[in-house]
Amino acid sequence: MQRRNFIKAVLASTAVSGAPSIANPAPANERQTWSTLLVKIARPVLSAMANGTLQKTMTVELSPIWDGRDRRVTYMECFGRLMAGLSPWLTLPDDTTAEGVKRRTLRQLALESFAHSVDPQNPDYLLWRSEGQPLVDSAYFSNALLRAPNQLWSPLGNTTKARIISELKLLRRVTPPINNWLLFAAMNETFLLAAGEQYDAERIRRAIQKINDWYAGDGWYSDGPRFHFDYYNSYVIHPMLFEILEVLERTGTGLGFASIKDLKTQALKRMQRYGEHLERIISPEGTFSPHGRSSTYRTAVFQPLALMAWKKLLPASLSEGRIRAAISAVHKRLFANPTNFTPDGFLTLGFAGHHPEIADRYSNNGSMYITTESFLALGLAASDSFWTAPAEDWTTRRAYGGEPFARDYAVDY
Repeated sequence: MQRRNFIKAVLASTAVSGAPSIANPAPANERQTWSTLLVKIARPVLSAMANGTLQKTMTVELSPIWDGRDRRVTYMECFGRLMAGLSPWLTLPDDTTAEGVKRRTLRQLALESFAHSVDPQNPDYLLWRSEGQPLVDSAYFSNALLRAPNQLWSPLGNTTKARIISELKLLRRVTPPINNWLLFAAMNETFLLAAGEQYDAERIRRAIQKINDWYAGDGWYSDGPRFHFDYYNSYVIHPMLFEILEVLERTGTGLGFASIKDLKTQALKRMQRYGEHLERIISPEGTFSPHGRSSTYRTAVFQPLALMAWKKLLPASLSEGRIRAAISAVHKRLFANPTNFTPDGFLTLGFAGHHPEIADRYSNNGSMYITTESFLALGLAASDSFWTAPAEDWTTRRAYGGEPFARDYAVDY
């Protein structure tokens, strides 16, 4: 009880009354803004799930055109997507700073939540064994464990580990459609490979082959045989393809390809080029175009930039100070509207505020937690150059400010 009261007191200090100003901010304030907002998003979910009360206390909000699936998919989407974005921050070592105390608390809550997520006797046991949607969000669940293996996988008890492995293998019951879902199946198998478990090599190989077959050029992949002008290159394709190839290279798993290293190098170059496009869509005011499917996923659009920043793989054309400033501006602008959150702190359906009418037929408020993918750079220490580099204007801010900016040309890789 005392530990619970301590956790509650620590996390209560993270409440955000509105998006703080980041006009010409000091780097330290930018990091504080990012971490405070991430804790605000994560706290209600993990505090409840660690107590086994998420499904009791989180009101489900469905799209007005909901397709009729079991509404309990909401909780799997909420937890898996949240953890994929939160996990890099949890990899930092413990310290006694205010941020460090909150991080340590959330890590402990996350471990308890992982255990509850696969315990059939717990009220927060997730919807693993019906519907096709769990394949999608189990992949974000797996991705979180891959991103923080020492902090989120290793400390779990043997029973919880065995249950996770069993649930992931049982999801082979879902045959993914021929689109980005191939990567969800591949991500789960890649996690099993990394964990030293039996894995389905064909599920991984097929995803890599198909995604590369669908390369459309200039850093963009089609989502299946037909091109979609949306942000699924951000939500799924670039990050998952690259991180799968990382594990294959690290484990020496070739899957019959000529060179996994070459495939990874190619995937990175394409993601870097796509990142250049993402940087240019951010307006001088920190807005961006909400076009295509799943616009309610909010800042998940910038997952590739955040991932490359965390892994120190940004291209030379995109400085750390520029990307930090640009994403900070987006966070400020989008989350300034308090109706992004319910009165009890959960994310709502919408974009820059609560607008359920724009939600897709497959969207619920749990889906919204993919927005945490824009926070991956919090996995870098406060002393890292990403946080200490001088802020720089991004391309559109320079262009509309009458300053010179780099020319832009298509690439052929």
